[in-house]
Amino acid sequence: PLHSLTLKINKKHPKLNFTPIICDVRNKESLEHLFAKYKPDLIYHCAAYKHVPLMEKNPGQSVLVNILGSVNMADLAVKHNCERFVMISTDKAVNPSNVMGACKRVAEMYVQSLHNQIHKNKNNTSKTKFITTRFGNVLGSNGSVVPLFKKQIRSGGPVTITHPEIIRYFMTIPEACQLVMEASCMGSGGEIFIFDMGKAVKIIDLAHKMIRLAGHIPDKTIKIKTIGLRPGEKLYEELLNDKSITIPTYHEKIMIVKENNNQYDYINKEVEKIISSANAHEIENIIKGIKLLVPEYKSLNSQFEKLDVS
Repeated sequence: PLHSLTLKINKKHPKLNFTPIICDVRNKESLEHLFAKYKPDLIYHCAAYKHVPLMEKNPGQSVLVNILGSVNMADLAVKHNCERFVMISTDKAVNPSNVMGACKRVAEMYVQSLHNQIHKNKNNTSKTKFITTRFGNVLGSNGSVVPLFKKQIRSGGPVTITHPEIIRYFMTIPEACQLVMEASCMGSGGEIFIFDMGKAVKIIDLAHKMIRLAGHIPDKTIKIKTIGLRPGEKLYEELLNDKSITIPTYHEKIMIVKENNNQYDYINKEVEKIISSANAHEIENIIKGIKLLVPEYKSLNSQFEKLDVS
């Protein structure tokens, strides 16, 4: 994808000065070199493993990319005094039911508590402002249901859905990018921004519509098959937890979640334990550690349900 993006930018904006770089967010030494060389003012951190069932099977990798990768980026942003750090989160971080969402919630907590820690310390020279954006599914993005349905329809079906009642919120790639950039400009630091995702869409209705648009008849020329909820999957996603309060902004589609993580020392200590468990491949300790830090994390349709604290 980076190569394709490079070709596209070169074609559309031949005079643009940009540098595509391959780097692993887990590798702090390589990141340190890049920060020292390029001295970024603004970081949009969206590197993550996002596939729910795959992360349920590979929780250690979810921790190392989604948590450790975020910690590395955030810590280096502070060290190199970046102006702003925008954390791209997900609605799956709210009352998480899977490893992926829970790891993204831990990353949210870390960057918000880090912001509060450095800005309450008058002796700290870094002025980095950390801003989090949280939204749902983006149409056409990697792993989106739309490209999957298109592929299934082209091959003659069946189109697979996990549950007839499952619903999701969607926005387009341009809309998501515009709202992220808008929120990153309006944020004064420490906020979690959520986007108005419009009305929820039933996935089965989306399947029917796409089949008809392709010139077929649902359940006749193209079959729809229900395969069951996957590990960690919810029927619906949320943008807020039950205790959250929202504050409106000047943009009608952007709201601020009133949350305040001030326990950096505690969060950092627990995050270090979770990362240590991931490096040691101690799966049960990984999940226990995350559930301790994120008590609202309750596993659904997962092997980890037995580790839920009642």
